[in-house]
Amino acid sequence: MTEYRASFDAAITFGNGGDLAVHGFRVDVPGPDVTESEIAALFVASLGLLMTDTVELADVEIFAERHKGTRGGPSDRQAGPARAGGRFVELGHVIRAGMVTYPGLPAPEIDAHLTRESSRELYAPGTEFAIDRLTLVGNTGTYLDAPYHRYAGGTDLASIPLDATVDLPAVVVRVTGDHRDGIGVGALAGLDVRGKAVLVHTGDDARFGSPAYAEDPHFLTRDGAAHLVDRGAALVGIDAINIDDVADLERPAHTLLLAAGIPVVEHLTGLGRLPPTGARFTAVPLRIEKFGTIPVRAFARLPE
Repeated sequence: MTEYRASFDAAITFGNGGDLAVHGFRVDVPGPDVTESEIAALFVASLGLLMTDTVELADVEIFAERHKGTRGGPSDRQAGPARAGGRFVELGHVIRAGMVTYPGLPAPEIDAHLTRESSRELYAPGTEFAIDRLTLVGNTGTYLDAPYHRYAGGTDLASIPLDATVDLPAVVVRVTGDHRDGIGVGALAGLDVRGKAVLVHTGDDARFGSPAYAEDPHFLTRDGAAHLVDRGAALVGIDAINIDDVADLERPAHTLLLAAGIPVVEHLTGLGRLPPTGARFTAVPLRIEKFGTIPVRAFARLPE
């Protein structure tokens, strides 16, 4: 279903004095026929303004665009736990032999340990099996980072509890179209992230598997990561090549999130199919002792 947003200039006066003016402000709207009074109400609600007297809009434009989760907007009001019948959405890349996930890391190798043809000698006529061999680094495809990935004494993949990665309420941070590469507090401050999977939708996944994937990628800033830790996020994911600025060798986002026991999922895809809130996210790693990173089958269940 097509979603819509509105762009406008606005001037507000307050009953107890003072005023506020904005230019090119944007909010989610319920449809293309939304009225200016409805847009004004959404604008006031999105900022949590009190004691407003007058709201005047100018240069109003309605256009088709995915909702970003305006507070008090149509997606926010519809938010709620997914119920039985909600559709599942795949959010991970398919792993194939030879694929490149992160430049410089080896591609996965897939071959046969036991072919179907050779297995026929071991079983009754008409019975055959294939046993395949997979060789890959943990950082392949869509993968989860456990604290052990960054810290020798951190929780490894075998010790991450299921409630840290299964059926988490999701909040989608939609920054597609943002000219800034770094995603900081400004993109996160208006969201309720406590106990939630925070999924950063940058749109970089459209370039996955090509050299362009590594060019000017989005990332979570140090302040953004600290904000998510302070606000109690349960898990953080991104559809970009790294949750950190690859030029920053301190890797502050990994350092802060994993120190707080918050799993990280990188190289997600398909986040554009999720609503800003209301979906449930799952990304369960294999139980491997003394291992910090492994591919996951990441998916979400949409609200009914």
